Amino acid sequence: MAEKIDIQEYMARGIDELVRDVMRATLKNPRESAFMARFGLATKKAEKVRAREEAEGLHMPAFLIASITSRCNLHCAGCYSRSNHATVDTAPVSQLTAEEWLRIFREAGELGVSFILLAGGEPMLRRDVIEAAGKMPDILFPIFTNGTFMDERYADLFDRCRNLLPVMSIEGGQEATDGRRGQGVYARQIANMERLQERGIIFGASVTVTKENLDTCVSDGFLDELARRGCKAVFLIEFVPVTEEGAQLAPDDSDRAKLEARLDELRSERDDMLFISFPGDEKASGGCLAAGRGFFHINSHGGAEPCPFSAYSDINVRDTSLREAAASGLFTALRDGGLLMEDHAGGCVLFEKREQVERLAAQFSGRPDPSEGTRR
Repeated sequence: MAEKIDIQEYMARGIDELVRDVMRATLKNPRESAFMARFGLATKKAEKVRAREEAEGLHMPAFLIASITSRCNLHCAGCYSRSNHATVDTAPVSQLTAEEWLRIFREAGELGVSFILLAGGEPMLRRDVIEAAGKMPDILFPIFTNGTFMDERYADLFDRCRNLLPVMSIEGGQEATDGRRGQGVYARQIANMERLQERGIIFGASVTVTKENLDTCVSDGFLDELARRGCKAVFLIEFVPVTEEGAQLAPDDSDRAKLEARLDELRSERDDMLFISFPGDEKASGGCLAAGRGFFHINSHGGAEPCPFSAYSDINVRDTSLREAAASGLFTALRDGGLLMEDHAGGCVLFEKREQVERLAAQFSGRPDPSEGTRR
């Protein structure tokens, strides 16, 4: 069982370090530095809001993940979203509108949320939602994109709204990226980086870390190339299997220890880049951060889920408030019942304990049989 810690204090400390590191990485970019200085003040105000909510009985995380569309033009190998049937090729049906997302973003700001990660599907298919996010300057929106829809209009939007941070999905070099995501994706991402660098727009890169590419994605050669092209943030997203077939690609405990040690080196050696690992070291945070403990996920239809990798829901933000979703029966049971802090063999306790999560979701949603499905 993981050690019990003050999660609000842990997250506040992490946010302070994150803002400080981004400011350090953008010192040579006056517009970005000015935005980050203002954003740093906004995060302090948001921290006070969350502390007040906590005192009144609502645990609200500083981070949300929002999958703003279920549609994607690519078929990346091992995609968790397609495996969960959250991403499809057909035209989206009954997804949240831009107005509904803006209402959620505003509620999030009122509750002290500072970061909303936009995902999909391919989020850049929803320009209307991304434009809505641009209206919320006190929230930072990293946008995890395959880059195939980046154009000058998007570059104009990112130039104008500095709270929108494009994050390019790349798996290493051309062979690894195109092998997983499709022919030509690597070249398109490099072109996107060059376009953004010319405008002085900061951006990040996102790497899905597997046993196969772990060494490459933290190598000096790969990181030097990203830095040369203007990348300021590297998100290392640990591959989480959502099928038994993909389990062999998932990093094990020794791989994660190796990654953490290398990240410590990079953070001390490279002050021009920010390194973020997800889900990160669970021991440091006292367990899994999903289910609202550190973040939760809203799918494209409004279902509030513990995590993008754990697609179970007992409440929908289309029908209720974000405040009520954060206090849902499923989230509360996962946090208070100790499941998030349980020891587990793989990188994701919710995947390993998925049958228990299914039963809880069915219990709190009123569905008697987990086999009937839990997505709302």
